[in-house]
Amino acid sequence: MKTKLMVVDDDQNIQDVLRTLLEAEGYEVLSAGDAAQLQAPFGGPQPGVILLDLQLPDAHGIDLLPAIKAPWPDSEVIIVTGNATIDYAVEAIKCGAYDFISKPFDSKRLTVTVKNALEHKLLRDQTSSLRQALAAMAGGAAPVFQSPAMKTVVRTVERVAPSDVSILITGESGVGKEIITDLIHALSPRAQGPLIKVNCAALPHELIESELFGSVKGAYTGAQADREGLFRQADGGTLLLDEISEMPIDTQSKLLRVLQEKEVRPVGGRTSYRVDTRLVAATNRVPDDAIKIGKLREDLFYRISAISIAIPPLRERREDVMPLANSFLQRFAAQANRTITGFSPSAMDLLKKHPWPGNVRQLQNEVQRAVLMTDGSVVEVRDLSISVPASAPEDDANLTLMEAMERNTIVQMLRETNGNKLETARRLGIGRQTLYNKIKAYNIQA
Repeated sequence: MKTKLMVVDDDQNIQDVLRTLLEAEGYEVLSAGDAAQLQAPFGGPQPGVILLDLQLPDAHGIDLLPAIKAPWPDSEVIIVTGNATIDYAVEAIKCGAYDFISKPFDSKRLTVTVKNALEHKLLRDQTSSLRQALAAMAGGAAPVFQSPAMKTVVRTVERVAPSDVSILITGESGVGKEIITDLIHALSPRAQGPLIKVNCAALPHELIESELFGSVKGAYTGAQADREGLFRQADGGTLLLDEISEMPIDTQSKLLRVLQEKEVRPVGGRTSYRVDTRLVAATNRVPDDAIKIGKLREDLFYRISAISIAIPPLRERREDVMPLANSFLQRFAAQANRTITGFSPSAMDLLKKHPWPGNVRQLQNEVQRAVLMTDGSVVEVRDLSISVPASAPEDDANLTLMEAMERNTIVQMLRETNGNKLETARRLGIGRQTLYNKIKAYNIQA
């Protein structure tokens, strides 16, 4: 579909020249000779750009700008006039014009200005949609993406969300894979449909197929009624399969068939059902490693990773630490009906330096705890349970300082829980398997 532009000028020759010039660039061009003709289509589709003459028979272009912006707030207006003065230009920009071009105009400059105006409009529309989506998915408190790495992730999400392509999100436990899924769903045409999330590692192996694909009454012991299954429940929406590499291999083969055929057959059933479900998969494993050790089918990986989004750990995007911490503080202080205004300088320094092995989830848990522990209006170091070593200990000489800090945090938490790995994982905000992997990697004697 061609982008619509509008030319508003009482000179028919100017109208013809602009129409020829812009149609050659691939635009659909509408025209009007005065304010009355301009206002006639108000309420209809908004032109991308309006090229507006200042001196019209029945109105002045500056006076028309508010009248244009009321019904067509998303249209960019470029003033094109033979009566160019600095005062007019300044006034036009103040009233909402995108740019100001003098007659006689240079055709190349005009087409470039139109292109820039359309790109500015697109960026503004995307930013507005993103803000609305973030606010909606967070109940009015948008997630914080301040680091260049996360801004890159968000730009990727903005580009791919409107499509139906399957997406694979990778990253350590607690980095925010569910939040990115929320954003993908909120920015997609499926935003009004269901968003269903399931952790494959938390489902019993003998029940995962019926949970995903459904089952009929009597299909297995305990199946006392027909079960619809998550794929059918998410029809018209989005389904997140978290920790997909923990799904049994035989179930992965059936999942691959569902994705290829766009239909599911309940366990024990003879009828298949068409499904229109967008799949988002996530894993805290490195996909290549998961394939090598037989945890992830290679053909399934290629099917679900048409778009792959890697979320970096919090220790690699420290610009996000304090904005996230302040956001959590505001939320938890309001929930606890406490007046807490922020963190002391020393507490902020500690938060910034901590390695956060549990990533954003651990930071959230830490701030929630601090809100409950602090006695004043500012969170102090004594209200925090974390600590940061000044340097790597001698027995960790082969580790980087950041790795040594992460190891120290895990050791400290294991001591506090008397070696209880399940409780340690919970406090750190990471999965139990992730904790086991880190204990092994850091040679921690638990």
